[in-house]
Amino acid sequence: MASVLVVEDDQFVRSALIRHLTEASHTVRSVGTALEALREVAHIRFDVVILDLGLPDLDGSEALKMLRGITDVPVIIATARDDETEVVRLLNAGADDYLTKPFSVEHLSARIAAVLRRARATAADVPPQAVIRVGGLIVDPLRRQAELDGVRLDLTRREFDLLAFLAGRPGVVVARRELLAEVWQQAYGDDQTIDVHLSWLRRKLGETAARPRYLHTLRGVGVKLEPPGGAEPPR
Repeated sequence: MASVLVVEDDQFVRSALIRHLTEASHTVRSVGTALEALREVAHIRFDVVILDLGLPDLDGSEALKMLRGITDVPVIIATARDDETEVVRLLNAGADDYLTKPFSVEHLSARIAAVLRRARATAADVPPQAVIRVGGLIVDPLRRQAELDGVRLDLTRREFDLLAFLAGRPGVVVARRELLAEVWQQAYGDDQTIDVHLSWLRRKLGETAARPRYLHTLRGVGVKLEPPGGAEPPR
């Protein structure tokens, strides 16, 4: 069915969710803190995240903001808070749905199915894109795969999105504001989010900021991707 990450610090609620979701044929992983959740989504591709707001290390609304900085995985908020203003704020901040505790497992399963239908419909609306080749770098947006010099790159979802966006504009300096809007789908945000992802991406491309091969940062301007030796048109 679906790969689900449950982020819930209450052990009783957490165990119940794991049991019911597993019985519904979902693959489930669970964590009890926001930082653990961020580590999980940075390394594993989930279909949906069930996020509690009352976490011990970080308020769930802040956790949602940080999750949206690294992934576009659908997020369903599950909490005892039922303030309408809070609901609207969280939906505007990037939550895909909202459930108020207590709720039935049937209700949760229906919400998961609805969120996944919307996510798949959105993906189906995106036309296939041609394979991008820049130097020894090959990016296949349709299959969401990337290779460097014939070696498959193990990228998170957001790392792939960032690489594909820059590779599609070889030699063009892209402003950070544009990266936030196009890759993170945010009108504003923290530059540190971009810096962290660029650092992770550079590591996987076998380079550093001091010794770049493909990713070049122009301080105060933006970022560009070009092959070693200079810009070339995409093929």
